[in-house]
Amino acid sequence: MIALADEEQKHAPAGPSKKQVIAAVLFTILALYLAWVVPTIQIAWVSAILVLTIYLFAFEVVEVDVAAVSIMVLLGLTSLFAPLMGLEQGLVDTKHLFDGFGSNAVMSIVAVMIIGAGLDKTGLMSKVAAFILKMGGTSESRIIPIISSTVAIISSFMQNVGAAALFLPVVARISARSGLPMSRLLMPMGFCAILGGTITMVGSSPLILLNDLILTSNQALPVEQQMDTWSLFSVTPIGLVLVAAGIIYFVVAGRFVLPTTKSESSTSGSDPMQYFRDVYKVDYSMSELVVSEGSSLVGHKLNDIEKSNRIRVIASKRLGGDSRVGAGSLARDTEIEEGMVLGVVADPNDLKTFVEKYDLKKRESLRSFSDSLSPNKAGIAEIVIPPSSNLIGKSACDLWMRKKYGLAMIGLHRDGKTMREGDDIRSIPFQAGDTLVVHTHWAVLERIESDRNFVVVTTEYPRAEKLRPEKLAWASFFFAIALLLVLFTDLRLSVSLLTGAIGMIISRVLTIDEAYEAVSWKTVFLLASLIPLGLAVETSGTAKWIADQVLSVMGNQPVWVIQAAIAVLATFFTLVMSNVGATVLLVPLAVNIAIGIGASPAIFALTVALATSNSFLIPTHQVNALIMGPAGYRVSDFMRAGGIMTVLFLVIMLTMMNVVF
Repeated sequence: MIALADEEQKHAPAGPSKKQVIAAVLFTILALYLAWVVPTIQIAWVSAILVLTIYLFAFEVVEVDVAAVSIMVLLGLTSLFAPLMGLEQGLVDTKHLFDGFGSNAVMSIVAVMIIGAGLDKTGLMSKVAAFILKMGGTSESRIIPIISSTVAIISSFMQNVGAAALFLPVVARISARSGLPMSRLLMPMGFCAILGGTITMVGSSPLILLNDLILTSNQALPVEQQMDTWSLFSVTPIGLVLVAAGIIYFVVAGRFVLPTTKSESSTSGSDPMQYFRDVYKVDYSMSELVVSEGSSLVGHKLNDIEKSNRIRVIASKRLGGDSRVGAGSLARDTEIEEGMVLGVVADPNDLKTFVEKYDLKKRESLRSFSDSLSPNKAGIAEIVIPPSSNLIGKSACDLWMRKKYGLAMIGLHRDGKTMREGDDIRSIPFQAGDTLVVHTHWAVLERIESDRNFVVVTTEYPRAEKLRPEKLAWASFFFAIALLLVLFTDLRLSVSLLTGAIGMIISRVLTIDEAYEAVSWKTVFLLASLIPLGLAVETSGTAKWIADQVLSVMGNQPVWVIQAAIAVLATFFTLVMSNVGATVLLVPLAVNIAIGIGASPAIFALTVALATSNSFLIPTHQVNALIMGPAGYRVSDFMRAGGIMTVLFLVIMLTMMNVVF
């Protein structure tokens, strides 16, 4: 019982931290002060809920979506407790409490996620990666613009974190091929994914949400002050200049602000045999060996050299030829040629002897096979021969296992003993229950899981995603249909985008289950649950009251100064809370301030929606959090590179808005 209690205590949720408690006290004092100074009891309650929302988001007391749903429920409960709260009715009519889930903004975001997943499912991203690898070479000054501009354009039509996630393995592959550290490539890619969200009105959640917030604000405005909504490409000139500035910034100043770090997640210099050492306690390593001119190894066949030298060749590449790895490519009668590169698995001592004996050149890290033998594509696996297998009584040599199946046997475990290369394991007939330790591609392992001659023991490995390249035409067609409907019809944005999304499903680019999986339900609930709060802030007069207080302090300043102050405030809010939350809270405020000073409320609302993408200073944005681990970044790295980018963003955004509008 004591042990059980200890276990329960260990898994019990941690209590609030000291920082959270202190913040709760301070926010409570703030809420009480606002209740004292506001003109009506309704504004007092809305202000208190607003302060609670900011506290929950800023200090992450609970997950942001849980916080948003909690606030929505709290607004609904005000209808029940209105008499006790001194209200005539609830802060939000319960009939409209859940309107956010069917709103134009939420359905548009769902559709964008599905369309993006459909395009990715066709293998389009693989083609993009191949193009970048072909065009970029190994120059950082060439690779960064190509990667960053491509991600930015893709990000303009899908969620920026989705675009960044798609390109993360692409950058890892480019890093391995070019020899450039991932830390030099991922930050430009991530920042431009965020910047790309400002190119179109469907590029980021705040911009998708903006038109709905404008319509909500219009309900409280007289007819002559009501705002028009923004079209799909209204922000394109601003977004393109922001992206261009981001790319130029990293090309010019990258060598000063980008760190050079190494991380376990980096493909460059990675060792696919690490798993083998950790799990099987055998100090094998993988190396690339180049057959030197005049080496006595030239003319030999693999079968002649592997057993006697206790090494295993799992990949080869002829001079000027392609890599030969996997099933159907490498056989034991392969002849060694001058200039050939060999991917060899061996004990370090045996490898050293082999290199010296045949006068070979050992590379310091994987180059020719850094992509094809990277840990996300190949590694060590355990396979058991079942009693029903047709392979019993046959040896690996009999079967030509490396060539036929793509399985390079490294060890054979039988009766509690593990035999390895040098013990003639490839000539030993298989018995039921034999465990084969093999080096293989994960795609091969996934394929033989359905082969009754093997039982695959290793289940935790990167599984190749089943792409549907034959559906590329359908995916492109329905994406084009959605785009044309957005551009040339008066249909609501959500209907236009859902037309493309449902087309992806009907044409079987995606299954319905894959479409559901493509949707980030955390984002959906966060956005839908905050919409009632925005309605309460606007209709209660809270936004107008706060705007009046701001104008009383700085109302004599020029319009551009007040606009800049709003942009800075939105930037600050998006660093400590979600960009959706910041947009919902600040758009009503910006609209009322603009009306108070005679400026355009639509432009001030757009200022907020754009400025909430200015999230580079600390890794609170989802994209920054995504790239932080693989590149080995620290918070100080973001502050150094992101600090300049933050100021650059504000200057260019405000300048371009005044030029364009």
